[in-house]
Amino acid sequence: MTTQNNAWRLSLAATGVVFGDIGTSPLYAFRESFIGRHRLPLDQPHVLGVLSMLVWALILVVTVKYVLVTMRADNRGEGGSFALLALIRRKAPESRALPVIAAAALLATALFYGDAMITPAISILSAVEGMTDINSGFSAYIMPVTLIIVALLFVVQRRGTGVLGAAFGPIMTLWFLTIAVLGAIQITQEPAVLSAVSPTWAIGFVLDDPLRAFFTLGTVVLAVTGAEALFADMGHFGRLPISRAWLFLALPSLLLCYAGQSALVLRTPEAIRSPFYLMAAGWALTPLIILASLATVVASQSIISGAFSVTQQAVRLGYAPRMRILHTSSDAEGQIYVPGVNAVLFLAVIGLVLGFRSSSALAAAFGLTVTATMALTTLMVGFIVFRIWRWNALWAAPVYAVLLMLDVALFAASATKFTDGGWLPASVALVLAFLFDTWRRGRQQVTEELDKNAMPIQLFMRSCARATRVPGLAVYLTSSREGVPPALLHNLKHNHVLHRRVYLLTIETEMTPTVADAARVELTELGEGMARVVLRFGFMEEPDVPSALRRLSDLGEKIDSMTTTYFLNRQIVLPVRSRGMQIGREHLFAAMTRLAATPMTTFHLPVNRVIELGSQVEI
Repeated sequence: MTTQNNAWRLSLAATGVVFGDIGTSPLYAFRESFIGRHRLPLDQPHVLGVLSMLVWALILVVTVKYVLVTMRADNRGEGGSFALLALIRRKAPESRALPVIAAAALLATALFYGDAMITPAISILSAVEGMTDINSGFSAYIMPVTLIIVALLFVVQRRGTGVLGAAFGPIMTLWFLTIAVLGAIQITQEPAVLSAVSPTWAIGFVLDDPLRAFFTLGTVVLAVTGAEALFADMGHFGRLPISRAWLFLALPSLLLCYAGQSALVLRTPEAIRSPFYLMAAGWALTPLIILASLATVVASQSIISGAFSVTQQAVRLGYAPRMRILHTSSDAEGQIYVPGVNAVLFLAVIGLVLGFRSSSALAAAFGLTVTATMALTTLMVGFIVFRIWRWNALWAAPVYAVLLMLDVALFAASATKFTDGGWLPASVALVLAFLFDTWRRGRQQVTEELDKNAMPIQLFMRSCARATRVPGLAVYLTSSREGVPPALLHNLKHNHVLHRRVYLLTIETEMTPTVADAARVELTELGEGMARVVLRFGFMEEPDVPSALRRLSDLGEKIDSMTTTYFLNRQIVLPVRSRGMQIGREHLFAAMTRLAATPMTTFHLPVNRVIELGSQVEI
C-alpha cells in the first residue's frame, strides 16, 4: 500500500512539473487556427475538422508515440535524446548507424533548448493577455505583469523540482479539473462536437481543403508542444507516474477543453477572439485568469526542468564543458538545478517577451523546433523498435509509418513559419549543436595529444626509484588509463619528492544513469606504492570523488582525508593551424575550456587539499 501511495504521490508531483506546457496549450492552440496567418472559416466542417486534428494529434503523438512507445525506450529510467543515444550505444555498440544517431541526438538536444526559450514566454503572455477580457484598459499592464511573473519563475528554480512539484501539483490538478468542467458545460449546449472524435472530420478537412489543412497543421502542433518534456523529465519521476497522470487526468481534460471551445465558437463565432476565457461566466473570469497565470508558470517549469536534465547529460557524456550542477533532493537523483542554464534561459525569455510582445506573434515562432525534435526522436526510436527490441514488423511497421509521416507533416507545416519567427529558435539550436560538437571534438584532440606524449608508466617507475618519499596519499587526476599524468611529472621535476602512496585516478562516465556500488571503484597495483584507480559514475550521477574513494577501505586501503592531496593538471590549450579542427573552432574550444567549471567543484574535492599544476597542449 505504501508503494502504491508513493506512486500516486509521484503522479501528483509529475502533474505539477511535467504537464504544464502541454496543459496550458488550450490558451492559444485552438484560437490560432482561426485568427493566425492562415485563417479558417468558422463553419462546422472547419471547426470540427480542426478539433478532430487536435484530438488525434494528442492521441497519436502524445499517447501512442511518447507515453506508450518512446517512454519505454528509457536508459535505465532516464529519458531525452542523449538517453536514447546512450541506450543505443549500450545495446548496439557496433552499429554503423551510430554516427548518424549521435548527430540526431545532438541536434535534437540543441532544438530542445529552442523550445525551452519560447515556452515560458508564450505560456505566460497568453495567460496574462486574458486581463483584456475583463477590461480593455488593462492592456498596458500585460508586459510588466508578464515580466514580473517570468522573473519570479526563474528565481524559485533553486528550490528544486521536488519542492516545486509538490507545490505545483495541486495547482495543475485544479487547472485540469477546471478546464474539463468548462469544456463539459459548453459541450452540453452543442453535443454535436463529440462527433469530432472520429478521424473522418480531419480526413474530410484534408480532402476538401488540402492547402488550408496543411497550414493548419502548423497551429495544431501547438497542442502537442511539451510532449518532448514528458520524455526528457522522465528521470525526475519515472514512467509509471507520468503515464498515469496523462491517461487519467491530463488527456481527458484537454479533450474536453478543446471540444468545449469548438462548441462555443460554433454557437458564437465572435468568441474566437478569446475562446478559452469566454467559456467561463463573467463572474468566473478573474479567478480563471489568476489560475491560468499560475498554470503557465507551471508550464514553464516543465520545460526548464527538462533543460536541466539534458544539460547534465550533455556534460556527463562529453558534449558540454563542466558546469555547476546542484542536486536539490537527497531522495531523487534526477532533481537538479543548473544555475548557468537558469540564467541564460531567463535572459532569453525576457528578450522574447520584449521582442515579440504578444502570444500570437510568438505562436508564429513556436512549433518549428518542437516538430524537428519530435521527428528526430521518432527516427531514433525506430532504430530501437526494429533493431534492439525487434518488434514484429507486420504490425509495428504500419504504426511506425503513421507516426513518422505525422511528424514529417507537422514539421513541414511548421517550417512555413520560418520567416515569421521560426528562424530564431532554429538559429539558437544550430549554434548550440555547433558548440556541442566543437567541445566533443576538441576534447578528443586533447586526449589524443596527451596520450601521444605520455610517458610509459614502467619507464617512469624506473626513473623515480630513488625519489624521496614523503608521508600521505597523493591522488593525480588523469583522463587516460595509460601513461603518467603531466601533473605527476611536473611535481616530481620541481619538488623532487613522491608520496608514499600514489593513485593515478581516472573518472569514467558510463552509458547508464547510475552505476552499482560493486562496480564503482577499480584498483590496480603498479608497484612502488603506486596504483591506478578507476571511478565509474552514471551520466546522471554527481561524481563525488572523496566519497567514492572511501570505498577503497573495503580493499584494505587507508584513506585519511587529512593526509590526502589531490593534484590537478590545468591544461592551457594552444590552437595550431596545422592540426585538428579549423583554427577558428580551435580558438573557440580554447575559450570554452577557460570558462569550464573547475574540477574541484565538479568532483567535490576539498579546496584546501588541492594543488593545480599547469601544462600546455597544442591541438
